[in-house]
Amino acid sequence: MPTEETGRRGAVEGFANEHIAVGILMKRYQNVSLVDLPLSHYDIIIAIKQDDGREDIIRAQVKTARDSISFVGGVRGGADRTYKSDVKKYRQDTTKADVVIGVHEEQGKYALYFVPTCLIEALNQDSIAISRIEMLRENYEILENCKNREYVLDRCKSIIEKPRRRKRTSQKTQRSDN
Repeated sequence: MPTEETGRRGAVEGFANEHIAVGILMKRYQNVSLVDLPLSHYDIIIAIKQDDGREDIIRAQVKTARDSISFVGGVRGGADRTYKSDVKKYRQDTTKADVVIGVHEEQGKYALYFVPTCLIEALNQDSIAISRIEMLRENYEILENCKNREYVLDRCKSIIEKPRRRKRTSQKTQRSDN
């Protein structure tokens, strides 16, 4: 069971990763900001300037990515993680955000994984291993087109079609099949 101290560390790491993501994105897109809306399902707004002068606003949810990226929200990873029910729990989708950004640290360097919420809807799962989505690592083209469902699903066919690992069958079951 997590202690209060590990909860605090998790909360601090989550907030730090939001700032890291904003810093990396700000250097590329300039008009990027943390969102300070307590009822929002997203952490960052990215305003990308279009060729016609308009701005496309992308709503991004930031997640700490170790071996996988969780698509579940409404549950705390920090000090106040204990809830009485799952009433607040939800999976990210296109009504809540446009992209989930996994922040992965490896040997002091940070990488961003961009997982569009339309892809999350197609996958219909609560998380994904980062090894399975290597093509989304630092893929700014996917980020910039994250609201274009057809584009995303076409580019991410290999992720959608790749079978998930099956649970091993017991040796007893395997022997009875022979």
